[in-house]
Amino acid sequence: MAVVIFVLVLWYGGLFFQSFFLHRYAAHQVFTMSKTMERITFVLTWIFQGSSYLSAYGYGIMHRMHHAFTDTEDDPHSPSHDPNLFAMMWKTKTIYQDINQQRIAIDARFTKNVPQWSSFDTFASSRFSRIVWGSLYILFFVCFATTWWQWLLLPVTLFMAPIHGVIINWFGHIYGYVNYNVKNTSKNLFRFDFLMMGEGYHNNHHKYASRANFGVKWYEVDLTYVIIKILDAFGLIKLKPVRIRK
Repeated sequence: MAVVIFVLVLWYGGLFFQSFFLHRYAAHQVFTMSKTMERITFVLTWIFQGSSYLSAYGYGIMHRMHHAFTDTEDDPHSPSHDPNLFAMMWKTKTIYQDINQQRIAIDARFTKNVPQWSSFDTFASSRFSRIVWGSLYILFFVCFATTWWQWLLLPVTLFMAPIHGVIINWFGHIYGYVNYNVKNTSKNLFRFDFLMMGEGYHNNHHKYASRANFGVKWYEVDLTYVIIKILDAFGLIKLKPVRIRK
């Protein structure tokens, strides 16, 4: 039971900071926060993503490119141009690393105001950091795993962030339903997104990329947005007003 709870905490903790910080803040900037709050969130993202930590800078730029080039050959991750999800994951990893290590030229429109903490990212993304987190996960399983099948959850803890990405960037462009006819294959995976905390409303998001709430229908509850509203109410962040054009 302890292992299952541990994996669930990492799943939803890592997913929240990926959605809240990397996606809605770094890439789309649907709210603002102080520099102190930003640094705190960097650290919390590292704690919950652990061995699969993603840089806000690399993620933010790559996601903006995804919106600009969705389902074209220039899309960093697309089922329309990658033969399988593993090929897509490898391509995404390569582009992400090229961005972070500044090996490729990036259009200024993709880098504007993307948060960057270079010294922290260098440490958090290092092989040393990833090995330490991975070793801690294995140690936890050694101490608390009580049945063989619980060990099948270990790869999930080690590669949590890429798994989150595959669910949305691969399956979210193949399966599901649409609320809007957009010029790409984005779909909503779930009518109530219990698994991805609102990220599963991918078609809605591609229609209104600057909207903080990814849910549109009454039953499309965006759990990340609920937490964003609470943080906004306490003054920890400030939501930007957005005018939605129908």
